[in-house]
Amino acid sequence: MLARAFRFYIDSFRGFSREIWLLTLVTFINRAGTMVVPFMSLYLTKDMGLSLKQVGWVMSAFGAGSVVGSWIGGKLTDKIGFYDVMIGALLTSGLAFIGLQWITGFVPFCAAVFFLLVLSDAFRPAMFVAIRSYAKPESRTRAVTLIRLAINLGFSLGPAIGGVIIAGWGYAGLFWMDGVTCLAAMALMLVGLPRARAIMDGDAARSTANGSPYADRPFLFFVITVALISIPFLQYFSSVPLFYSEVHHRSEAYIGLLLGMNGLLIFLLEMPLVKYCETRRFGLYGLLRFSVLLFALSFLVLNLFPSVVFLWVGMFLATVGEMLNFPFMNRFAYERAERGRPGAYMALFTIAWSVAHIVGHTFGLNLVATFDYTVTWYVFTAMLVLTIGALHILEAMVRKEAMRAERSPVEPL
Repeated sequence: MLARAFRFYIDSFRGFSREIWLLTLVTFINRAGTMVVPFMSLYLTKDMGLSLKQVGWVMSAFGAGSVVGSWIGGKLTDKIGFYDVMIGALLTSGLAFIGLQWITGFVPFCAAVFFLLVLSDAFRPAMFVAIRSYAKPESRTRAVTLIRLAINLGFSLGPAIGGVIIAGWGYAGLFWMDGVTCLAAMALMLVGLPRARAIMDGDAARSTANGSPYADRPFLFFVITVALISIPFLQYFSSVPLFYSEVHHRSEAYIGLLLGMNGLLIFLLEMPLVKYCETRRFGLYGLLRFSVLLFALSFLVLNLFPSVVFLWVGMFLATVGEMLNFPFMNRFAYERAERGRPGAYMALFTIAWSVAHIVGHTFGLNLVATFDYTVTWYVFTAMLVLTIGALHILEAMVRKEAMRAERSPVEPL
């Protein structure tokens, strides 16, 4: 039984090109150094002395910069190719992360964070298009999952190491680590994937379709749904760490371990889970609805069971929901991207996440400041339950579109 499970686990990693593995390693190095973001709310309150509402606006600046960066990244990817966009984003954001430690004051820090995210998040749509170029259609969901595995493995190491760095060298050490790892990821990509070959590969995979994502009504509704799911999920990077600290009195090191469990579970379980779901041919929309239900339960248990043990239970539920939600949301986006320029489609998809950054952190932290954590968790639970209904509507829209396509008359010769 164990041998069969191990073989299934290993098989879930087969069938990827060398380039996909290289992109995975680049992503891992980049994300292993991303230690600032999980501790940002703590840094801003404890080190800079900002209020919760001010922290919310800083997090919104993250989102606003991400929107602009994703849009620019998508435009540039369709125009000059994914390679130059990825290299440029890693270089400039690495230098910007190092410089961010010397920015003080609420307004200057908001501006600096906005600029940093414009640079760094141009990388995201370019990465999606690179995956599209190097992964076969039938393995794209697993390829995205592999990249996510690298992200989360890096993320599991990052917060845990970040807590130690804070204890030994203060928050400034996090900024240095973020910047250096961005530059190291860039160097690996330059060595492992020569520019000329990458440009040829991108041109060969370029889509001939010219559809616009802004005219694709089901995709636009999907983008809204992604944002509604992401707003509660992002609380695990802002209000939830504060909840751990202020209500349950956990240390930075303990919080780092809690957040690190998320990445570790994803490393161990997500690839075989995605392969299992694809092998069993589970319905896409059913998987998405179930994943959102798990997100909702992850907030509900924080209120119903006010014990430190259930901090771990909530994180486990959120992690399983994440493993089922994000890879299959990516699959939906990739399938719709076949209708037009992939950079524009994937930019809009990533913008949904960025908009969630703008709204989610400020909304959550202001709810906490105005009411309390209990009310906040109930609000996000209700939002996620409503989102399950939105996924029903999305499924109906896609089915109706398919029926119209089948009924469209064939033009006479």
